[in-house]
Amino acid sequence: MAAAPTQIEAELYYLIARFLQSGPCNKSAQVLVQELEEHQLIPRRLDWEGREHRRSFEDLVAANAHIPPDYLLKICERIGPLLDKEIPQSVPGVQTLLGVGRQSLLRDAKDCKSTLWNGSAFAALHRGRPPELPVNYVKPPNVVNITSARQLTGCSRFSHIFPSSAYQHIKMHKRILGHLSSVYCVAFDRSGRRIFTGSDDCLVKIWATDDGRLLATLRGHSAEISDMAVNYENTLIAAGSCDKVVRVWCLRTCAPVAVLQGHSASITSIQFCPSTKGTTRYLTSTGADGTICFWQWHVKTMKFRDRPVKFTERSRPGVQISCSSFSSGGMFITTGSTDHVIRIYYLGSEIPEKIAELESHTDKVVAVQFCNNGDRFVSGSRDGTARIWQYQQQEWKSIVLDMATKMTGNNLPSGEDKVTKLKVTMVAWDRYDTTVITAVNNFLLKVWNSITGQLLHTLSGHDDEVFVLEAHPFDQRIILSAGHDGNIFIWDLDRGTKIRNYFNMIEGQGHGAVFDCKFSPDGNHFACTDSHGHLLLFGFGCSKYYEKIPDQMFFHTDYRPLIRDANNYVLDEQTQQAPHLMPPPFLVDVDGNPHPTKFQRLVPGRENCKDEQLIPQLGYVANGDGEVVEQVIGQQTNDQDESILDGIIRELQREQDLRLINEGDVPHFPLNRSYSANGALRNPNMDISSSPNIGLRRSGQIEGVRQMHNNAPRSQMATERDLMAWSRRVVVNELNNGVSRVQEECRTAKGDIEISLYTVEKKKKPSYTTQRVSLALYDSSSEYSDWTADAGINLQPPKRQTRQATRKICSSSEEENLKSLEERQKKPKQTRKKKGGLVSMAGEPNEEWFAPQWILDTIPRRSPFVPQMGDELIYFRQGHEAYVRAVRKSKIYSVNLQKQPWNKMDLREQEFVKIVGIKYEVGPPTLCCLKLAFLDPISGKMTGESFSIKYHDMPDVIDFLVLHQFYNEAKERNWQIGDRFRSIIDDAWWFGTVESQQPFQPEYPDSSFQCYSTCTCKEIIIVPLKKESDDKPFVLICMLKQTFCSNMHEPRTYFCLPYSCILS
Repeated sequence: MAAAPTQIEAELYYLIARFLQSGPCNKSAQVLVQELEEHQLIPRRLDWEGREHRRSFEDLVAANAHIPPDYLLKICERIGPLLDKEIPQSVPGVQTLLGVGRQSLLRDAKDCKSTLWNGSAFAALHRGRPPELPVNYVKPPNVVNITSARQLTGCSRFSHIFPSSAYQHIKMHKRILGHLSSVYCVAFDRSGRRIFTGSDDCLVKIWATDDGRLLATLRGHSAEISDMAVNYENTLIAAGSCDKVVRVWCLRTCAPVAVLQGHSASITSIQFCPSTKGTTRYLTSTGADGTICFWQWHVKTMKFRDRPVKFTERSRPGVQISCSSFSSGGMFITTGSTDHVIRIYYLGSEIPEKIAELESHTDKVVAVQFCNNGDRFVSGSRDGTARIWQYQQQEWKSIVLDMATKMTGNNLPSGEDKVTKLKVTMVAWDRYDTTVITAVNNFLLKVWNSITGQLLHTLSGHDDEVFVLEAHPFDQRIILSAGHDGNIFIWDLDRGTKIRNYFNMIEGQGHGAVFDCKFSPDGNHFACTDSHGHLLLFGFGCSKYYEKIPDQMFFHTDYRPLIRDANNYVLDEQTQQAPHLMPPPFLVDVDGNPHPTKFQRLVPGRENCKDEQLIPQLGYVANGDGEVVEQVIGQQTNDQDESILDGIIRELQREQDLRLINEGDVPHFPLNRSYSANGALRNPNMDISSSPNIGLRRSGQIEGVRQMHNNAPRSQMATERDLMAWSRRVVVNELNNGVSRVQEECRTAKGDIEISLYTVEKKKKPSYTTQRVSLALYDSSSEYSDWTADAGINLQPPKRQTRQATRKICSSSEEENLKSLEERQKKPKQTRKKKGGLVSMAGEPNEEWFAPQWILDTIPRRSPFVPQMGDELIYFRQGHEAYVRAVRKSKIYSVNLQKQPWNKMDLREQEFVKIVGIKYEVGPPTLCCLKLAFLDPISGKMTGESFSIKYHDMPDVIDFLVLHQFYNEAKERNWQIGDRFRSIIDDAWWFGTVESQQPFQPEYPDSSFQCYSTCTCKEIIIVPLKKESDDKPFVLICMLKQTFCSNMHEPRTYFCLPYSCILS
């Protein structure tokens, strides 16, 4: 008889038997139970007197009903993760019961210890290569070992010299309240010496990185700041806003450089293009109107073109472009939209062109990010997946990263199953592009191998959604994450561990959600912004310089009302000065109270002022309405008794402005200014406006710093001396010439590599996968546009079917040495049968009452023109007259000539118009009724006049409405007599030669409508057909001996000849 087992052994036998019973080894379980009862290995039962009694296996199972059959398996699964917390294994994530050494479940601390290495042995082991630590080396070598090894080998690894644990020494230097509303944007300049913040209080502020000083405030926007960008030369900053405007300022002087108005809805993203093509640069902006604009500017003069290269990407009403990202060389830019589509544009040609539409995601694309080196980019969507894309064999192929993927061998992190539908909220690359990091709406971060798509780590710690992921500028191990829970984490990507955590707790207000975070270019600092208007500065080293600044920093001029001219440039309402020309402001707190003298000297331009010049005399007085407002005591003189000093200052200012106007030297501010009766500069066309009334308030209903616009004494008008001194100031320095040149050469080299890669891959044979991708090299805009709320009318947009899943791939041939002239496609109209009555015999509507095919077509085509709200068009009067003549000749419907637009107003040959109204008259035929508003050809704004037209698609009638971008493309082509062309007609290529150029009608000598004559006699396309009544085949020979207009309308002259004629 076997020795009595211990309690643990008896219970283990029981658990083994239960485990065998739950699996396929039932016979083994029965044999084991019999042996357990035979050898009395089943734990005995104790009665109340402590006597032991034997019991059967079934009795033991009944007494332990709380123990499931797989209890032993669960114990084994739990042992590994628990042991990893105390003694980490050598290969993280691999759980096994059969491991050895540091993989063994019986390992202890002794197994992980290693002998100390001296410097010479450490260096000699690797024969001069950068030392790699042994696997069982617990702690990194100390500074002495590293220095010794480096002296012997001449090299060392950055991870050894600067271990990730060093980032634990980063601390928060200062939390500064500088805005009255949430701050969603923060950015460093290219040198890292300046920080920019953009807030919902409509302001962009410039701060010093080294000591946190407030240096300048950029005013002009009238709505929330949505995005900011600094150019690569460190000379310009651009800010986009919900006021639909992009403003560009000079960083050196804070002077406005451009006000770009090309969107009809809020700006969603702004990017400066990294590419360097001579002196030409691009700034891109995307909007909630579904458009992307490419603004061209000159790097030397910093002059922007008034009209952008614009792509309208609205596949259905309400579509927005939500995000964008440039490749490192600037040859590609990708955008993500709410219609689930990723669009890619190529800048390697003369003008930007769209090269692909990727429709693999099934929900909104909320984040896209190009890698730091190469042509790969990652996209994140609300469908719960991210995709890593790369251009190969004429198409963009992707690796899918499913957010539902879980780590193997470890317990689920807390929060893994908190939400039912997973969504990606943000994506990022590490510095070396080896891993991709995704933030998920279950508050977790997931780290993926960017080559294989394998899940490497799951990082947990956040308690709310994460919308900020920021990789370290040169350390591939480090990434920052921040979210609405107020937490800021520094992570080690190699180990999948947390290095440091900061919590944004605001005294008396709870935690503040962190909205944005950026590293400085040198990696020594990072800055964050939050929902309460704070700027948080973090970095290495001591905080003594930050202790010299106040916790609240505003300029007393921050929220003064502004005057806007017709071009949306602004002046300060009270001083009639451009904001950047105003003298140095005073530094105040959130309540509008001036800071002490020592803080006033922090304002640029006030460093050497006397004490009495640093503090304004403020007080409270009652105005005529009985309200208590802040005023400047001692400066409240009327015009009759103004001080001599104020009069002198005013006169100097007037002379200064007159001289500037006479010399024409009013930089970046084209205003027609006139003087009012009191000598102040006024513009009768300007509107007075101020920022929205949002933010903090103080007691007494007097609104703190916002009330400071009442504190403007006349002595704050800029004198000539002030203007001279102010013009010499430098807020943000340009990059060093050497640094700038090296960076530009690097970007140029990357751009050349991208062009070469794209060209090589485009020539390779496509793999013909089932990927839904649309390549439209000939196109400059989607064939769809959207209902625009800004049109000011109450028409409802027509409902459209969704686009078909598979699209046709169309591209221009690069092998032929022909100039490409692309005509608009037009689908042949189906012949309708005439039937009397509205309803057929079967009770269904007659065919003629159905919507025509040109309206129902879901495949993008250039012809016939399908109108959309907000489309900008060129209207050709000659084409409209030809359409009316064709309608009357065929008696399709009744036309009243007296109501045609050319009989009611003076119309030119071609007009620049915008669609502001659409409705349909159900047929037969179904007519499209458009209201067209005139646009100014220079500014692109509506003039206030409009007219209405009716039309429908007719065979052999050329479109008289052409999208403005297509018209511009056609005008840029310099066609000469003898030039050969090709065009698409009815989904087929046709070739021809330009014979002559002359006006189509003598009474319209300047019209571009049908001004080219072409012939295709030399290029005959033979299409075999078969006649129903004859067995002999015949061919269709298209002799395009007809006029051809430069705006790519298609001619229609067909001759059918029998096949025998060709043979003869």
